Amino acid sequence: MDSGNTAWLLTAILAVALMLPGLVLFYGGMVSRRTTMNMMLMVFVSFCLTAFLWVAFGYSMVFGDSLGGAGLLGDPTEFAGLGRLLEAGEGDALPPLGLAAIHLCFAGLTIGIVAGAVADRMKFGAWMLFSALWVTLVYFPVAHWVFAFDSEDGAVTGGWIANTLEAVDYAGSTAIHVNSGVAALAIAIVLGRRRTWPVQPKAHNLPFVILGVGLLLTGWLGFDGSALGAADNNAAVAVFNTLVAACAGTCAWLVVERVRDGAPTTLGAASGAIAALVAITPSCGAVSPIGALAIGVAAGLVCYFAVLLKHRFRFDDALDVTALHFIGGVVGGLLIGLLAAPTAPSGAKGLFYGGSIDLLGRQVLAIAAVFAYTFTVTWVLAKIVDRVMGIRVDDETERLGLDIVLHAENAYEDTPEPAQSPRGHAEPASTLQAPAGEPLEVVRG
Repeated sequence: MDSGNTAWLLTAILAVALMLPGLVLFYGGMVSRRTTMNMMLMVFVSFCLTAFLWVAFGYSMVFGDSLGGAGLLGDPTEFAGLGRLLEAGEGDALPPLGLAAIHLCFAGLTIGIVAGAVADRMKFGAWMLFSALWVTLVYFPVAHWVFAFDSEDGAVTGGWIANTLEAVDYAGSTAIHVNSGVAALAIAIVLGRRRTWPVQPKAHNLPFVILGVGLLLTGWLGFDGSALGAADNNAAVAVFNTLVAACAGTCAWLVVERVRDGAPTTLGAASGAIAALVAITPSCGAVSPIGALAIGVAAGLVCYFAVLLKHRFRFDDALDVTALHFIGGVVGGLLIGLLAAPTAPSGAKGLFYGGSIDLLGRQVLAIAAVFAYTFTVTWVLAKIVDRVMGIRVDDETERLGLDIVLHAENAYEDTPEPAQSPRGHAEPASTLQAPAGEPLEVVRG
């Protein structure tokens, strides 16, 4: 076991763990001040819940030997409880529990990303039940498809996307970003639009948003740079490409925002960075630095216009998870088929470098398969949770704010208290009225 590679893995775990407070701040700053704590708790507590599932059977469902060799699901009993990972085997190049730790972060952050789509209107208990079901029945199987590789001696079989299809996904965007973005679309449709649609409260704390993006960027460098588990030139390529893509996406979003809307904004800069980071995740080890800049620019431009689709098709993805993560993941995954450089760590050759269309076809198939499976299962799970316990808060709770009603607290001492008790009667507000004291924003499109 190489001590340098082990040290890099442990450092990457610390970096990726910073993505949790990053996501908490990013999402918490974008919602109303009356639902700040609810949004932050949804992200944080779903991460914690995922840890129980990961230890019990999640790691085994992702990295266990594929049942029947079909590449669809790992054996949930093979590593149940993770007792077998306390000691490293003779052939282990990295500490087994180190790999388990970083993939736990991936799993916990993925369900946290989905939370952004349901802001301001989902019951907290329903969210926790949905989170447990979704991580078990959607994330773990899809992660097995993408992250579980066959063993060199053929004794252990892994997921079908990684091994049979051989699509290029350097750091796991298909399992994390495409997966969460599609889930966000499905559950947003089941929940329905917020009561003030299309008028909604503005992002209440932009400093939180930009600080959250900074932490997410830091974690992303560890996320992408540790994909192959070695502290070497491949890791440096992935880290550099990730960094420059984020910068390119930020600039591209601000340019189009200035042209179309008249002013570049902090929220736009943050959104452009996230879109580009999502897009570079599958391709960070497959393209050159010029390719990384191109992917960042493409993600910033495409995802800007993708945000407008929710108004055209009238679904309320509150924090634009579908536009940033699903569309961003699609942009990054498909551009591999064009921009993959054979001298990059993955060794794939895109069309612009003399490759065949076969690579692009494999990328399309991987994304389409995840879309079909994730959308269907997520929609069914949300419907089941709704039937069992009700998935959405009532109109009065939505009007008064989820923080004070569901959690008996507010993020800020100066938040105006509701005129009635949170559980008392209140007259329904107009469909174009935001909670008292909240600024309004009419979203273009």
